[in-house]
Amino acid sequence: MKRLSPEELAAALASPVPPRVLDVRLADDFEAAHLPGAVNNTVFEVAFADRLPALLPDPARPVCLYGASHGSDEDWVAGEKLERLGYRSVSLLDGGLAAWRKAGLAVNEGIPLPAAPVAPDGRVEVDTELSTVEWLGRNLLNKHHGAVALKSGHLTFAGGRLAGGEFVVDLTRMACADLAGDPLHDVLIRHLQSDDFFDVERFPDARFAITGVEERARTPGSPNLRLHGDLTIKDRVHAIAFDAAAGWTPGCLPAAQATLAFDRTLWGVLYGSGKHFQRLAGHLVNDLIEIQLRVVGRGEDSALDG
Repeated sequence: MKRLSPEELAAALASPVPPRVLDVRLADDFEAAHLPGAVNNTVFEVAFADRLPALLPDPARPVCLYGASHGSDEDWVAGEKLERLGYRSVSLLDGGLAAWRKAGLAVNEGIPLPAAPVAPDGRVEVDTELSTVEWLGRNLLNKHHGAVALKSGHLTFAGGRLAGGEFVVDLTRMACADLAGDPLHDVLIRHLQSDDFFDVERFPDARFAITGVEERARTPGSPNLRLHGDLTIKDRVHAIAFDAAAGWTPGCLPAAQATLAFDRTLWGVLYGSGKHFQRLAGHLVNDLIEIQLRVVGRGEDSALDG
């Protein structure tokens, strides 16, 4: 695909047979600002290809695609899709809308984008219904996975940055997803809640308290925080650290997700551990428990935005 400079595209648009111009960014971005005469078809949406025949009915007519700027690849992703669908003259606006603006060329302005979320200061309670704690346990050939209820939690912010927090997990509310509806479900849960594993009658809660936060420069969707904290299980406390991908929902609520694993034997959960028993046969259970977390702050309207 050929890349056109803003000046080359402007000249082509002034020719007797101008190319069609397709903006492949989000619809909100298009409404905020776009090239004169452009039409929008968001490349991230699954209906992108289905909408093309109505927008670009002639596959032989030149079409120029554009995205946001250098470093944002929606234009060439869309271009590859068009070429696979038989469009024979596809070009890209080099540098996207940002380069067009920089060249001083006309832009149609519309509805401004909403302001970026403002990070809070102080304490934010965690929405225990939207937040999830999922577990995965394995042995050599099998695995079980499920969820455990988050009883309470909060995050603290200082200067708009995460500074601390604490979460309490209710081990009395545990479920196994892969055995749902099976009589063995309750057998396994009783086993996990017994003194073989978490001794829930004596220790109904587990806790994690954040003791330190390291910020890391990452792109959205990848881990940008390193969290340090104290994990308490069966009244034993050990420090752990793990990476989390954190950000803000469109409703300006803090949210984060993380995947981590910890060695249960450090907290006295010894059943089936090869470190503590010589012969286990089919009773062997991996020492590591894997956890997937989703944490969402609670606001006036805590429904997930998309």
